[in-house]
Amino acid sequence: MVTPLLDNGTIDYEGARRIADRMIDAGVSAIFLLGTTGESQSIAMHLRFEFVEKMCAHIAGRVPVLVAVTETSMEDSLALARHAAKCGAVAVVAAPPYYFPANQAELVAYYRALADACPLPVFLYNMPSKVKVFLEVPTVVALSRHPNIVGLKDSSGKLDYFREVLARFKGSDFAVYMGPEELAGEVILAGADGGVSGGANLYPGLFVSMYKAASSGDKAALEPIQARIMYLSENLYRLDPGSDASFLRGLKCALQAKGLCSGYVAWPYRAYEGATADRVRAVVADLDAKNYR
Repeated sequence: MVTPLLDNGTIDYEGARRIADRMIDAGVSAIFLLGTTGESQSIAMHLRFEFVEKMCAHIAGRVPVLVAVTETSMEDSLALARHAAKCGAVAVVAAPPYYFPANQAELVAYYRALADACPLPVFLYNMPSKVKVFLEVPTVVALSRHPNIVGLKDSSGKLDYFREVLARFKGSDFAVYMGPEELAGEVILAGADGGVSGGANLYPGLFVSMYKAASSGDKAALEPIQARIMYLSENLYRLDPGSDASFLRGLKCALQAKGLCSGYVAWPYRAYEGATADRVRAVVADLDAKNYR
């Protein structure tokens, strides 16, 4: 889920409630707060605590809530995890600490210590493009033996890696989820447990339909849905290839175009304006006319 903002210090809760309700009504399986799409690292810690508390209260158990606790300090990660547990979240998701890259042995020790102290189950989050560290397959396998580490979200975009992880955990209770939404349908067909798709903020019904078709093995139904997902990606997420936040800026601009929330993007990034914003509005109008939901 995005974190709608009115400015860098104010969350757009009216928009946040609107988006959460729309996703739940469309049939999403869970809501993930403060992940990459949620701009966690750009938002002050006290606002993250507030957002978790208010959104858990609003969602009120209608779907499970997961909270990202990726921090450079383990104590900060655990503080947010404890708060999430008090608010009713069911699990946390943690990418490796960033700034000084850790080696694989250090990551194993770190995650074991985090899981030992965490009051909620822990999902590993492989996000090498943002934290500059890759959770290698043997590391994931070693960590999966910890009773409080229950799954992996992989946002590396590397299908060979993802397929190897799937093969290692076939038939197990260790859950494996795809981050990039463009790849989710393919890997769910192959046995992945699901996808964590930022585009579901905008068109939740599209991604619920994708999951249902892929998880049931219905390739014929999945094909046109996948084409729609790719159209969404190509026309909203790649408008500024020079910006690492192009996906986020396009998504938030589109959410504003649909009247769902403010399009404000936290510093150091800026919302689209002028011709680019006009282009996003035109794409959204086109998608709505094509009956995207």
